[in-house]
Amino acid sequence: MAHEAASSEAPLTASGFRARKGAAPLVCVTAYDAPFARLAEEAGVDGILVGDSLGPNVLGHTRELHVTVDDIVHHAAAVTRAVTAPLVLGDLPFMSYATLDDALHNAARLVRDGGVAAVKLEGGAEVAAITEGLTSRGIPVMAHVGLTPQSVLATGGYVAQGVNLEGAQRVVDGARAQEAAGAFAVVLEAVPARLASVVTERLAIPTIGIGAGPNCDGQIQVLHDLLGLAFRPPPRHAHRYADLAGATRDALTQYRDEVAEGSFPSAEHGFKIRRGVIDRLSFD
Repeated sequence: MAHEAASSEAPLTASGFRARKGAAPLVCVTAYDAPFARLAEEAGVDGILVGDSLGPNVLGHTRELHVTVDDIVHHAAAVTRAVTAPLVLGDLPFMSYATLDDALHNAARLVRDGGVAAVKLEGGAEVAAITEGLTSRGIPVMAHVGLTPQSVLATGGYVAQGVNLEGAQRVVDGARAQEAAGAFAVVLEAVPARLASVVTERLAIPTIGIGAGPNCDGQIQVLHDLLGLAFRPPPRHAHRYADLAGATRDALTQYRDEVAEGSFPSAEHGFKIRRGVIDRLSFD
């Protein structure tokens, strides 16, 4: 019933997303396949990101850096086939937008083959020209400043950004440059809550926080962190709302035990054959 209600809504567009600035908080999650995307839609989320966190959470990689455009396209197509109402975004992965030509080619693939309604890229002022090139050609862009996982080799790891004057100014300048370049929203990751609050007040586009405090225009979290499926302690900015890993493990253990002891499958799980058929079979 919830899914039917959600699907009856008009799809949320990038411009509609931007128009939510200062209104009810925007709720976003990552999802990488049809079942979880459908559940996210039934829960009423506003945006679903097919993020490069796909690498560590689904594909078995140690970092996001290993994710390819093909990976994002494949999983984005599964998500967009499953949902109607939320805005679906696809990450442009590591080195897929090194030049504007690269960005245009790969963003077009995400839109055309993955079915996404917008793309997300990491970086501030240094990639503002890429954002402007994409948006001027009709591809909506969500920006991402602060902690940018694709840059962890340069920044020294998954550490908070904007904690001193130089870092805070870099966050401010990056967010403003992305807004000027045409981004319809900006993710603020792992920045102090007070800084995120000031940036949110000064920008005309929505800020989407992840580890950036409660005063952003919305929040995004990795689905696997929320559901206890990440097989690691949740990051500081995440809250585990369920232990699906534990529930799944228990269910599979019970299945194993019942098969081993012969209690599954039982008669209720099988099918009957018509009387006399067995006697008339030939094995010659």
